[in-house]
Amino acid sequence: MKEVTRDTYLDWYKNMMFWRKFEDKLASVYIQQKVRGFLHLYNGQEAILAGSLHAMDLTKDRMITAYRNHVQPIGMGVDPKRVMAELFGKATGTSNGLGGSMHIFSKEHRFHGGHGIVGGQIPLGAGMAFGDKYHGTDAVTLCFMGDGAVRQGSLHETLNLAMLWKLPVVFIVENNGYAMGTSVERTANHTDIWKLGLGYEMPCGPIDGMNPVAVAEGIDEAIQRARRGDGPTFLEAKTYRYRGHSMSDAQHYRTKDEVEEYRKIDPITQIKDIILAENYATEAELEEVLVDVKARVKECEAFAESSPFPEKNVMYDAVYEQEDYPFISHKL
Repeated sequence: MKEVTRDTYLDWYKNMMFWRKFEDKLASVYIQQKVRGFLHLYNGQEAILAGSLHAMDLTKDRMITAYRNHVQPIGMGVDPKRVMAELFGKATGTSNGLGGSMHIFSKEHRFHGGHGIVGGQIPLGAGMAFGDKYHGTDAVTLCFMGDGAVRQGSLHETLNLAMLWKLPVVFIVENNGYAMGTSVERTANHTDIWKLGLGYEMPCGPIDGMNPVAVAEGIDEAIQRARRGDGPTFLEAKTYRYRGHSMSDAQHYRTKDEVEEYRKIDPITQIKDIILAENYATEAELEEVLVDVKARVKECEAFAESSPFPEKNVMYDAVYEQEDYPFISHKL
């Protein structure tokens, strides 16, 4: 694995803080109805993305995930202004404003969504890994899912084939404790989700999803196994989300005390404490990082606000290949 250095910790702090403030801004503009539909925020789970990116080769590896997917493309190299614009439904967005919160893509940066169907990305992730193996590349696909998605039958079909064909894919369950509002304990007879891999004799195990170093170590081992041609890995990253399942979630299923208890191990706070303890930066320097982060988020908002909405014909062009749209009424 690449060495975890002073610069790594500083980059983690800067990036995770940006992702957190980016999501906080989205929550704010959602209340103002500038972002419509559903909105699922990543607050609290940033260590999983930070650690994964450290282990990946961003020149060739791929990522696919579910609908909690705003900051992942930013980590993969997508311009955050375009991500914000997509959420605003603007033409400058990653999907021309047509996809919105749940459907952010970047072929250029090998980020493949963003999928609104629970578990829908799991067989797609294996399919992309199959493509890379078929074409003889040594790229690896990281396929993320929530703890609720592992109850989908498609997971088991995919694990079976991925292991049978030794596909270069790493399956990562971001177990934040609740599938929407249903706790893991209420969805299955077992609570150690990673053990599902045992049924397919697939390498599997738990990792600390609140610690980017632990995530990087676990993901790196899995990536190297896949790159050698030894097949997939199934990992459970135990984490926690500080906001509701979506912005419409009243969170009646958990207490404020529970949330505050998990805030004590906030991944951003953990990294900040290490930076200060190791004298990698001063409190004043970290405050400058925060000022810069807030300015960047403000730029993203301004870009999204000033961008135009897409023309109506763009919506049709994205769906129909035939130019005269024979299947719709022009009277609409």
